[in-house]
Amino acid sequence: MATLHLFDLDGTLMFGSAAPVEISRQLGLSAEITELERSFSAREIGPQQFSVAVHALWSALTPEHVRAAFDGSPWLAGIQEVWREIRERGDYCAVISLSPSFFVELLLEWGAHAAHGSVFPKVPFAGPMEVSGILTPEGKVTVADRLCEQFGVSRADCVAYGDSLTDAVLFEAVPVSVAVNARPYLAERATHVYEGRDLREVYQLVGLPRPGVAAS
Repeated sequence: MATLHLFDLDGTLMFGSAAPVEISRQLGLSAEITELERSFSAREIGPQQFSVAVHALWSALTPEHVRAAFDGSPWLAGIQEVWREIRERGDYCAVISLSPSFFVELLLEWGAHAAHGSVFPKVPFAGPMEVSGILTPEGKVTVADRLCEQFGVSRADCVAYGDSLTDAVLFEAVPVSVAVNARPYLAERATHVYEGRDLREVYQLVGLPRPGVAAS
């Protein structure tokens, strides 16, 4: 049976940062996003309130800003190499993130089979934010179940990779999980824990050993 690898984005594939932070930096709104991130981390606001707030914050956003944010983000090393190996083994890789869909979906260019984020209007924004399209931690499991059906696997065939409380529900739903540069709450609930900046080392914890890459 094939394996479905489910990757979070913010703080997982991206080291020490998040898509909203990188997008806001392009717009000169670092102070504003820092406060929103703080409120979200402190659970003063939830995913819906956060997404509505950043949608309003990014009124001047253009596709060029999005591309610059993506290209300049602090990605882990080896993402494309790992996803290529997953494909060559006949397995599947997908990204499920609470971050904006227009950013998350750019990872399809790097070889992900699927990429799902909170549904935002097309950039530049011309319409309102539809709250129903905003992903929640529970919604990650719903997306994972849809992907299982799409790829002909079950939850028992899944591996989840994440870093924060928003990944905890998905970690509980699958048998194998990797806490990547994670907060203690999630690390305590993972089957594997990784600290570092190379996805090849992360993948070695659950995949076939890779010559010349030592696991941490």
